[in-house]
Amino acid sequence: MFESWIMDVRYAGRRLLSRPTYALLAILTLALGAGGTAAVFSIARTILLDPLPIAREEQVGVFWMPVSWTEEEFLHFRPNFPGFKQVAAYRPNDLTLELPGNPMKLTPGVSVSAEFFDVLGASPLLGRTFQAAEDTVGPPPSVVLSHSLWQELGSDPEIVGKQLRIGGIARTVIGVMPRGFWFPSPQTRIWAAAQLRPENRSGIYTLVGRLADGASMDNMHVPVRALADALGERFSYASAWDKTKAPAITPAREFFVGKLRPSLEATFAAVIVILVMACGNVAALMLGQVDARATEMAVRAALGANRQRQLQQLIIEALLVGALAGATGAALAAAGFELLVTSLPLGALADNARLDWTVFWAAMLAALAAAAIVAIVPGIALWRGTSLRATMATTRTGGVAARGGRLEGGLVIAQVALAVLLAAGAGLLIRSVTNLRAIDLGVRTDGVAIVDAVMPLGATQPQRKRTVLDMLPVLQALPGVKSVAAAQKLPLRGSGDNWRIRIQGRANEDRATTALRMVTRDYFTTLGLPILRGRNFDVSDREGSGRVVIVNEALAEKFFPNEDPLGRLLLTFDERGERIIGVVANAAEAALTDGAVPARYVLYEQMPFVYGGISFVVRADSEQQIPGVLSSARSAIGRVGVQLAIQETTTMTRLFERAVGPAAQIVRLLGILAALALVLGAVGVYGVMSHYVTRRSRDYGICIALGMQPSHVARHVVGRGGALVGAGSVIGIVAAVIATKLLATLLYGVEPTDPLAFGAAVAVLFAVGVLAAFVPARRASLTDPAVVLRE
Repeated sequence: MFESWIMDVRYAGRRLLSRPTYALLAILTLALGAGGTAAVFSIARTILLDPLPIAREEQVGVFWMPVSWTEEEFLHFRPNFPGFKQVAAYRPNDLTLELPGNPMKLTPGVSVSAEFFDVLGASPLLGRTFQAAEDTVGPPPSVVLSHSLWQELGSDPEIVGKQLRIGGIARTVIGVMPRGFWFPSPQTRIWAAAQLRPENRSGIYTLVGRLADGASMDNMHVPVRALADALGERFSYASAWDKTKAPAITPAREFFVGKLRPSLEATFAAVIVILVMACGNVAALMLGQVDARATEMAVRAALGANRQRQLQQLIIEALLVGALAGATGAALAAAGFELLVTSLPLGALADNARLDWTVFWAAMLAALAAAAIVAIVPGIALWRGTSLRATMATTRTGGVAARGGRLEGGLVIAQVALAVLLAAGAGLLIRSVTNLRAIDLGVRTDGVAIVDAVMPLGATQPQRKRTVLDMLPVLQALPGVKSVAAAQKLPLRGSGDNWRIRIQGRANEDRATTALRMVTRDYFTTLGLPILRGRNFDVSDREGSGRVVIVNEALAEKFFPNEDPLGRLLLTFDERGERIIGVVANAAEAALTDGAVPARYVLYEQMPFVYGGISFVVRADSEQQIPGVLSSARSAIGRVGVQLAIQETTTMTRLFERAVGPAAQIVRLLGILAALALVLGAVGVYGVMSHYVTRRSRDYGICIALGMQPSHVARHVVGRGGALVGAGSVIGIVAAVIATKLLATLLYGVEPTDPLAFGAAVAVLFAVGVLAAFVPARRASLTDPAVVLRE
């Protein structure tokens, strides 16, 4: 038995080597399908299915309007939030870490209330977590470290109780979390106790709560509504930030992966389509090969060959194709996994993505089973006793009714339908991304480099200002730099830093708010924002002089619709106010699709206080010089800016790409998959039509000998290929109308049933299919009647 297996493996290998085109197509298509499915499902499984580092995560939810809750609101209801056992508050708070003999570096962190770890049901590996009252002003500052940071610090088992200089001050390490714990991001490495103050009204916190015993997410609308009503009784809100409207609790998993789900589901569905097409292609190729060998196998059976052995040879050949495809697919999955991770909009959760080889082998086994079944079907016909006479008769007459013809046609129709489905989805995303890229940002993205930095919390306000202002001329002196500015929030980075606006001489503006931007003198020049009226900041505007402010068009139109805003006084910090000296064009201050929002720009030097974070904006002489400028800027900040820790270096172009959203990232991937589907569809059409022409070569030769024009033969073959493509396109359009609803949340300015995207998909695929059918059609038209009659 083993000897026969070894011999048949060698025989299968020789047959594959003798048919390199068939072998290469079968192996590559199966490898791409299985490898791609494994890679994408590995990511989907990690993000969508693997448990979060939360005990009984179905009992934990995030409050509405994240990053908008104040310490005053949280402390007012603590610890009696209706319907909740416990509620915790947290906010992003990246902190500088200073180790003796090492440069200061920025470490991702969050500030949390004392209940934080209890709400998540997380226990430390070493030490303890925060206790009551440790999150107020007064107690010694304390931190909990992540497992990765603890390892980076030497895995000291006695680290609990020791002090580290974090955020510019000494903090006591009270605990270390176990490996695998993260919240709210896998990149978080430090949890610091917040210093909560009842009078703090800055809306920068997110609330997360564990439901009361016996409660579920489905019946939380009553207690949440009660909480919203209580907020309305205690606090007053501007209409844009009214927490009494539409209160809701988002389950923890949905909070983290809700925005990722459509992208992952669309990508996973696309690779499943590719896998099905790959299996269909291999099946069609193998059917053609088996059918072409029908005469040989019938003669061997008639001469006494063991039919079981012939069936074994077919199966071993299919398994050999699968094994070679498996090795190739494994290499493709390993090589392309990181590229796939960067191509999907995973954000911070990309750190959790791991290639799951179990999924890969499951996909390969499914493909192998399909290939084996395809090989067994014609073998069963032999087993039942196909005679030499019947086989030869079928070979001579050939035609569409021969074994495998209808099945192959059905496989091609299915492949074309799936290709149309993918092409339509890719077309919708391409149109959507095109619409997003056409939005006017108001700023120039080309040639602008960005360096985000953070200063220690322990630095005083004068030290922070001096650090930033002293850094500007250092960056200005770098080679290739045209202008430099700094700001505490840049366009395209979402809403935030919204302050109440008051205008001297007017009543309360219904607690209206506008974006407040703290910028240095050359900010508008560096970003290419034109001053429309009035003037820009100049050297006369400095610390100690009368405060000035520049507003954008949206603010001028909303608050000064029929008057000139120049010279008017805005009361932001105190009754001295800030005089409006100019009106600047609108910029995309919030999200890309939010439209223009009212914004005011205050001179950094004149701010009564500044935050610990700052963004340096550097305009280079050209886009090509940006990498060199960023490298020089990092070196300069490391050398001169001793109070600055670099958080990120990027460009305005990259910010724009991020702002376009998930569609921009997956459109390339889905476009590649759609192109691959077109190729697979073309290969399928070519393979089936080539086999069809081979079967009917005698028919065509006789027809040509009797006077039929060769061009009529070519049209007949192309027409049959076009009919298969047309039937598949109709089915594909119907499927696309249903399936493209999955992409609805990724689309902008285009409907899921956009006729232009659907029509383009069908037109491209029909052209590719007809071209694929033309090659065997031309071969059929060149059939030599003399050769056919001689046969």
